[in-house]
Order: sequence, then C-alpha cells, then structure tokens
Amino acid sequence: MRAMTNPRAITRLVIHCSASPNGRPVSIAEIDAWHKARGFHRAPAAVLRWNPTLKHIGYHFVIGVDGATSTGRSEGEIGAHVVGANINSLGLCMVGTDSFTPAQWLALRNQVGALIEFLPEMEVVGHRDLSPDKNGDGRITSDEWLKRCPGFDVAAWLANGMRPETAHVLDAT
Repeated sequence: MRAMTNPRAITRLVIHCSASPNGRPVSIAEIDAWHKARGFHRAPAAVLRWNPTLKHIGYHFVIGVDGATSTGRSEGEIGAHVVGANINSLGLCMVGTDSFTPAQWLALRNQVGALIEFLPEMEVVGHRDLSPDKNGDGRITSDEWLKRCPGFDVAAWLANGMRPETAHVLDAT
C-alpha cells in the first residue's frame, strides 16, 4: 500500500462484496462498467489525477480472487459505495459473494491491517452493518439488512483475529 494522507478525516472502512459468483475472477474494469451502468461517476479532475481509465468505480480498493489488491478511487476522493456514508469512509470490495479464496482473506487482512496502522481509530464494518435500525433496539440484525453484503460478519472476523470462518473460505481444489 502506498503512503496515505487523511485529507477527508476518514473514520470508517466499509467492506463490500461484488455479488458475483464465488471464485470467478472479476476485473476492476468490469466493476467500473457495472458502476457506470448504475450511474456512478467520478469528478473529471479526480479521474485525471488517479486511475484515469476508471471513470465510474465507487470503491477505493478491490481484492480479486487471486488476492491482488487493485485501487479504484484515491483515498482523498469521496467514494460511491454506501448511500449516506461516503463522506468519511473508504470502500473495499471483495470479489465474490460470501466465500473467498485464501489469497483474498490474506489480502484483506493485510489491507485492513495497513489501514488500521495508519488510522488506528478507524471503524471497520460491513456494508450490511450500515443498514437502518428499523426497530430502534440499537442493533442491526439480519432482518433489518438492506443488503447481505459482504456475505460474512465483519465484526466476528475482526474478533477472531482477522481469521475467516471455514464456511467462508473457498476450497483451493
């Protein structure tokens, strides 16, 4: 990961999934095309400064099935990944839906670890964790999720030392 500044007072990292078939490679260019179809766009000046071929991507990072981490928007650029929560957050997308390769889990651990090292007070959540608390009990439960994304419990993953549950690891064979 390159050296990062905190020009937007980033306070949260939101983990997403691409909602594509588990284990099927999806390029960042494909995700950019999906975001174009949804009407997302980056500011022209931002496109000129960072990743000029990605004019629509909403995420800051994408982790492919091979574990390679690609950059989308720059950290200083407001993302387009969670309605109402983009101003002070970074978006990271895991390619797949609810099971990821060992290489992806390792890359996620490394990326999140590096971001936490730089921004130790940053909250790390899943997209679904930002759903509204419809019953007002102070907890977001599965019946309140607007989306299932990222397909695993981010809080449980963090509490388990950034080790995934076996059910969410794709078999390497």
